[in-house]
Amino acid sequence: MKKTKRIISRNLGLEVGSICGRYFLKLKHLHYGYWNGNLEVDIANLHIAQDEYVKFIVSHIPDGVKSILDVGCGTGEVAETLLNLGHQVDCVSPCPFLKEQAGKLLGDRAHIFECFYEEMETSNRYDMVMFCESFQYIDIEKALSKTSEFLKSGGNLFICDIFDREIKEKGGMSGGHKISKFNDIISKFPFKLIENMDITEQTAPSMDLFSDALENVVRPVVDVGARFFQSRYPIATKFIRWKYRKKIAKAHKKYLEGGRAGEDFKKYKSYQLFVYKKDGQEKVQAD
Repeated sequence: MKKTKRIISRNLGLEVGSICGRYFLKLKHLHYGYWNGNLEVDIANLHIAQDEYVKFIVSHIPDGVKSILDVGCGTGEVAETLLNLGHQVDCVSPCPFLKEQAGKLLGDRAHIFECFYEEMETSNRYDMVMFCESFQYIDIEKALSKTSEFLKSGGNLFICDIFDREIKEKGGMSGGHKISKFNDIISKFPFKLIENMDITEQTAPSMDLFSDALENVVRPVVDVGARFFQSRYPIATKFIRWKYRKKIAKAHKKYLEGGRAGEDFKKYKSYQLFVYKKDGQEKVQAD
């Protein structure tokens, strides 16, 4: 039940992010931006930074890769870029809304599996399985087991995502698998590391923009809404605030307290690019 609620919440968040991002900021992507130091960190430049992120991804695809499975394809923008570059692409999307958006963009050029990656079944085999900010949502062992199954011999596992630095001090910032756990589990699978880059510095500014939007847009709107309901339904508002006081306090602390978001991100999280090569020696299978 808890996992189901988390999935519903995540899907709703992705839908809202996609709709608001497209309407207000003309954003095509749902992922972080890549800030290379030459671009001013400003919300108006986020779409440019996101395009730079895609360029970064494309530039690190190993030579010889033709067929790609894009796991967690979002609105399909990255997949479209790959298709336009001549790759053969299939996608995985467990979110009906995003699957529909990607389908409109990609048409019949790519098959989209509407399912969780852990539940995906196909006889197709790929040169590369790619996770761009989607690996963090999947059980590590199940993800690696499926990837080992779907990759051709000598194929590549491509991960560009957030990991937890495991700082003992409580940071109030969720997201990402523990990096030590990931390294321990992947060592049991037939994957050889061929490239690793830390791009935490280049992605952290996106957190500053996100925090600024929450502080200067979302928080005032929430406050206005709260005052409206307080004036119209004082008893119901008082009951709701009491009944859900812990959840409200948690959400307020997580999203509306501001702080040095970018610096906190760099302290507690690590944004890593990992590229592995399947060496053909099967080691373990997930349960």
